[in-house]
Amino acid sequence: MSYERYRDWFEEALDDLEAAKVLFEVGKWSKVCFFSHQVVEKALKALCIKRLNIYLRTHSVTRLVEEISRVINLPGELIEVVKKLDRYYIPTRYPNAWPALPPHRHYNRGDAEEALRVAVEIVEFVKREVKRDP
Repeated sequence: MSYERYRDWFEEALDDLEAAKVLFEVGKWSKVCFFSHQVVEKALKALCIKRLNIYLRTHSVTRLVEEISRVINLPGELIEVVKKLDRYYIPTRYPNAWPALPPHRHYNRGDAEEALRVAVEIVEFVKREVKRDP
């Protein structure tokens, strides 16, 4: 993989962030949570490619943030809230992840607000880190 592809990953993260914001405006809470996870996953993959010269084949933002935190100083509280986003990768989309009701009925505005806030924080963090290492 070309290590310049980090730009593609980051641009896709930004596009997913815009989608999450649109979904928030129309009250699609579970979808905001899922897209927020996608934002963080893609932004962190961009950072791994740019700063660590590795591409990790994972959907776990916990795994990505742990790998990055070995060489980049991430605030502890940011690491903890990022880890929570892994809860939004599968259960937001698949009914069989829940004992009853469709996934969208299990999420609320508060879940979406927190997930979107974390996504924005990670995007800003990655922007700063990429600028430090042009």
